[in-house]
Amino acid sequence: MIEIRNIYYMLSYAFKILNEQGYKKIATEKFENTADLCSQILINGISNQIKIGLRHDYIENSECSSTVHGKINLSESINKNTLINKQVICIYNDFSENCYLNRIIKSTVKMLISSKSNISGKRKKELKKLMCYFNNVDIIDLHSINWKIHYNKNNQTYRMLISVCWLVIKGLLQSKSDGTSVLTDFLDEQRMCRLYEKFILEYYRKEFPMIKIHSPQIPWQLDENVNTDNMLPVMQSDVMLSYKNNVLIIDAKYYQHITTSHYNKNTIRSANLYQIFTYVKNTAANPCYISKNIKGMLLYAKTDEEIYPDNNVYNMSGNQIIVSTLDLNRPFSEIKTQLNNIANTYLLNF
Repeated sequence: MIEIRNIYYMLSYAFKILNEQGYKKIATEKFENTADLCSQILINGISNQIKIGLRHDYIENSECSSTVHGKINLSESINKNTLINKQVICIYNDFSENCYLNRIIKSTVKMLISSKSNISGKRKKELKKLMCYFNNVDIIDLHSINWKIHYNKNNQTYRMLISVCWLVIKGLLQSKSDGTSVLTDFLDEQRMCRLYEKFILEYYRKEFPMIKIHSPQIPWQLDENVNTDNMLPVMQSDVMLSYKNNVLIIDAKYYQHITTSHYNKNTIRSANLYQIFTYVKNTAANPCYISKNIKGMLLYAKTDEEIYPDNNVYNMSGNQIIVSTLDLNRPFSEIKTQLNNIANTYLLNF
């Protein structure tokens, strides 16, 4: 389980803009479910964007006209026999708010407004009012959105809004067996896993500026006489913390069940343990880290299971592997204490 308010805090760190522009007051409100929380974040974000100004792009349009404007599409005009009526098909660019980013936002909000989920009536009314500014923006199919969006200084303010839309559509919108869609109250496991990883990374980046924090790909340390190829899997770390001679590699895990059970014995997921062990040993063998003290940690989001790892430390072939849990159902001040203790104990040696 996870307290809904803590999802806000996770988003606050993952998308740093949530701590700015009037978002902080969201932390004091009570939300029944994630959809309600995301609705309020969108209300605040869209309101701020309207004050700044909705993004406008040059949108290509095509129409049949008796007056020439823009470029004439001669081949299309011939194919459609428009010349008979003394008309041509013209292609022209219109500087409009009907750009792709605004279409994603409007389509997401329309879905939230029409959904039967537990979004408060007050928030639905606020969303409806904001949509008056999107009258000239088209609706698009939520299932065919291209999320590979390039951000620059001109559209940077949309990054968080589009990210929340992605969470809503990918994490809350579920397809039913009859082909219709329904909005669930909680993010699915896959989307929560990605948010959990990004939260931990950005938390340490903000709260521990003295530590080098990144999430690098870990290269395989192969023998010189081995003919390498492209079939080896990529080792992508979630979080790597470096301070002086210490390095802590954190692999963030978000599962419904932390351990596996066999013959009434609970054990750590073997694939997870093999993974972090491989990360640690290949990092330790890297010439760049040869003199460093490399440790690895599996950091699970705590569940309501009775048996779970709690700072279990294993010394494996000269390196420490720690398996622990982070309780996301506690007050956020306690979550911060847990994360701080990890850095202080295993990295800063406090």
